[in-house]
Amino acid sequence: MPISDKLSKQAPYKLLALDGGGIRGIITIEVLGEIERVLQEKLGAGDDFTLARYFDYIAGTSTGAVIATCLSLGMRVDEIRRFYLESAELMFEKASLLKRLHHKFEDEPLAGKLRKVFSERTGEDNPTLGSAGLQTLLMMVLRNATTDSPWTISNNRQAKYNCPTDRPGCNLALPLWQVVRASTAAPVYFPPESIDVGAQQFIFVDGGVTMYNNPAFQLFLMATVEPYNLRWKTRGPEDMLLVSIGTGTSPQPNGKLDPDQMNLLFNASAIPSALMFAALNEQDFLCRVFGKCLEGDPLDREIGSMVDGSGAHGSGGPLDQKLFTYVRYNAELSKPGLAQLGIHDVEPEHVQKLDSVKYKSELQRVGTAVAKSKVQASHFGGFC
Repeated sequence: MPISDKLSKQAPYKLLALDGGGIRGIITIEVLGEIERVLQEKLGAGDDFTLARYFDYIAGTSTGAVIATCLSLGMRVDEIRRFYLESAELMFEKASLLKRLHHKFEDEPLAGKLRKVFSERTGEDNPTLGSAGLQTLLMMVLRNATTDSPWTISNNRQAKYNCPTDRPGCNLALPLWQVVRASTAAPVYFPPESIDVGAQQFIFVDGGVTMYNNPAFQLFLMATVEPYNLRWKTRGPEDMLLVSIGTGTSPQPNGKLDPDQMNLLFNASAIPSALMFAALNEQDFLCRVFGKCLEGDPLDREIGSMVDGSGAHGSGGPLDQKLFTYVRYNAELSKPGLAQLGIHDVEPEHVQKLDSVKYKSELQRVGTAVAKSKVQASHFGGFC
């Protein structure tokens, strides 16, 4: 189905949102592999089946933007897995000592790999965000450091900044690899990305340092609310499925913290991750409030999981009728969290860091365990 048909299609709509998380995107890939297998079997499809044929709108932040774009280009999960496993060390190639005053890793190896893969998939020398090679609607999250604002940028041709006749600098003309690279430009880890938008040059950094490292609820808004000019209507949970996949959470409790320890260095390292963790949970929470939640770990001891039918901690909310069906696949990368998945021999610190390239196989084990324990064919019932 070409994108033009997806723009005008009727319910049910199927949305997929992928969190940021560096090399922990391998966890996401293993979950996607199980979803692909389940849907292929459920639909009776052949081995050429791709998730781009199933989902209408795919969103991603940071590493999620890389995976989302690959999916939208019609890649099988096996291809994306191979891309990550073979390119991981290249993606995290250490910068020179002088450059490490600004960032830990080089950006050119990843940029070169993205250009090559995207060009091969589309058959275009320099595919753009408006490329005909994209088989789904695609949204990515960036942070415009120049204007100090989050950019949730999409290839929706009806969106305000995607109309070439209305203004110079149509977003659809932006190089696809550059938009993806900008979404992955995590401060400290990678240098920022400069992109010319019309006559202006903007500096972008990782979308993970916005409210949308988990882009799930923002994706729902972009698919439905009037300003984004897509305006898909949902009368109930049977009209829309929203699947959200995380890269694992890494809570770092400070049970013996002394107030005197909370100096400038402590706050500089602790506050950004605390804000990102809170924002990620808020996106998840909103989806469970306005959506009928079929799968998701407990958010906290007061809220619980809000999974539909789970009693006192069910999915009750301010609406009598839920707006969409929602599933959230994620894991807590702590000792108890890994044990819950049946993984007892993996050290949490091996799989918690964004650049844990050395422990790719352990990340795969975590992703496989999440997929096997949480992905169910019934989650997609009514949407096939």
